[in-house]
Amino acid sequence: MAFFKNAICLAILVLLMGNSSAQLSTNFYSKSCPKLFSTVKSAVNSAISKEARMGASLLRLFFHDCFVNGCDGSVLLDDTSSFTGEKTAIPNRNSARGFDVVDNIKSAVENACPGVVSCADILAITARDSVVTLGGPNWNVKLGRRDARTASRSAANNGIPPPTSNLNALTSRFGALGLSTKDLVALSGLFSLPTIFSPLLISLYIQAFRRYHLFINIVQARTK
Repeated sequence: MAFFKNAICLAILVLLMGNSSAQLSTNFYSKSCPKLFSTVKSAVNSAISKEARMGASLLRLFFHDCFVNGCDGSVLLDDTSSFTGEKTAIPNRNSARGFDVVDNIKSAVENACPGVVSCADILAITARDSVVTLGGPNWNVKLGRRDARTASRSAANNGIPPPTSNLNALTSRFGALGLSTKDLVALSGLFSLPTIFSPLLISLYIQAFRRYHLFINIVQARTK
């Protein structure tokens, strides 16, 4: 259990590090929006209580956001006359979901502290709370990101690994972001969150990871 949870934390933290700077801080909104964390947590709990699968969907939304120019909330932007956004990109079309839930969370946060918290930060907190609500690990979220003002469907098509990707393509894309094969397996498993934290599935998942990791080592040894 600890092994799997640590892998989850490391994988998500590596994604977040892509946006890190000296200005990011866990207490960025401590004075300007002291009820931020409790507001987001309450909204996430409510959404998942209505549909457990939503937890995985919200995390996946965050994952897809981070894979395109960093965790900047660009995946949330609707198309405009000046750009075609990421929502209609091939990896997101009829796949990415939970936008309405994020909108509801944003509205709740706006009621608590209008015009203060970025959508990018709200999505990062939402992803963490989704994992925690479903019995997964907890971690501190550093905040202070600025929202993207534009989005690109082509960038999403090129940046997000499609479901048809082969092993080499996946490991290459993850590696470009500083993610290991362990991260690849952990993040892929996260999208099954409603059930993955049961003891039996945890055991099976760890066994699957070990077999996968052994397979990766064999493949790498044969291609050197």
